[in-house]
Amino acid sequence: MHSSKLVFACACLGMLLFGISLITLGSIAAGLQEKFQLDKISSGALFSILPIGILVGSLLFGPFSDRFGYKIIFVLSCACMLAGFQGIAFAPSLNLLKVCTFLFGLGGGALNGATNAVVADISKENKGANLSLLGLFFAIGALGMPSILGVLEKQFSFEVIVSSIGYLPLFAGFLFLFTKFPEPKQKEEIPFKKGLQLLRDHTLLLIGFFLFCQSSFEGIINNWTTTYLSQKLSIEGSRALYALSLYVVGMAAMRLLMGSVLRKVRSTTIMTVSFVFLLTGCLLLQISTSYSSAIVGLVMVGIGLAAGYPVMLGAIGNFYAELSATAFSVVLTIALLGNMSLNFLMGVVAENYGLHHLTTIIFVLSFFMVVLTFIIHKKIKL
Repeated sequence: MHSSKLVFACACLGMLLFGISLITLGSIAAGLQEKFQLDKISSGALFSILPIGILVGSLLFGPFSDRFGYKIIFVLSCACMLAGFQGIAFAPSLNLLKVCTFLFGLGGGALNGATNAVVADISKENKGANLSLLGLFFAIGALGMPSILGVLEKQFSFEVIVSSIGYLPLFAGFLFLFTKFPEPKQKEEIPFKKGLQLLRDHTLLLIGFFLFCQSSFEGIINNWTTTYLSQKLSIEGSRALYALSLYVVGMAAMRLLMGSVLRKVRSTTIMTVSFVFLLTGCLLLQISTSYSSAIVGLVMVGIGLAAGYPVMLGAIGNFYAELSATAFSVVLTIALLGNMSLNFLMGVVAENYGLHHLTTIIFVLSFFMVVLTFIIHKKIKL
């Protein structure tokens, strides 16, 4: 019999690792560009490998978790991330760096999906609240890596810092190896066929397209906000980055509240309040003429986006319990496709029509998220 508390602690450690991994490559971009003499095209090609790895990991983890259980996915993901960290730190050639970057993304994507799925499985009630607490550890990892690099960069090279942090997956892997996880749900075969059948489930697809919009929104904010604020308010990049970090703090704070004080509040109420914050934050970003109002807008956007993943993934855990990991694979893959495609679209729009249309796109995404939430609630009562 597994210990729910220990499994939850393992999931939080795994999500922390994913948060670190997602931000690491961007945090050391300048160092890698100098080390390998990368131009903008080469840098773009390298950085595009990470989301491809995450996508593959997100697609594969579910069927394998439902067939073989979570332990093997957790341990193998840590092995991939260990290789990724050390390779990114010490790869002697660009080709090897690309392989290690793919492994980094593969392990991170699988770990992200598996941690969410296992928390949904072990939570008999308050799935959304527990998934919110899990999401808090992603924010800690994402905020922690740039902070550590900022503090230590004058004393150590980025290679030493990344390599040192890269031993965390080794520790985690040993912990996961000796932890008892829930038993596999499908003991006869890998449920690829059942996974394909899920693609015809309208409710699951609606949740997938909600997360398509949510992930697109988060990606646009993460990747384009600093440039948007720098151009709109004529502020230096470091101040724009600080504003972006407060957006993450807003999201983390809301998830902490959802996992503690607001555990018993209905998901529909939380989603309604979240959309009020989200739309108000979008409006402030659009009309802001000062740095302080832009910060308030970003914090409100972070608060507004905090509930989307926990609430929707919690609903999947409830309604697709027999194939929960596979169902998570389906919706997380759809979400990642949204992140990748909308970021590309944002680049096209910015190049041809101006970066000020960032707020136009996030308003459109907000509208679809509200409509999809209403339709999903009518079907399954969030």
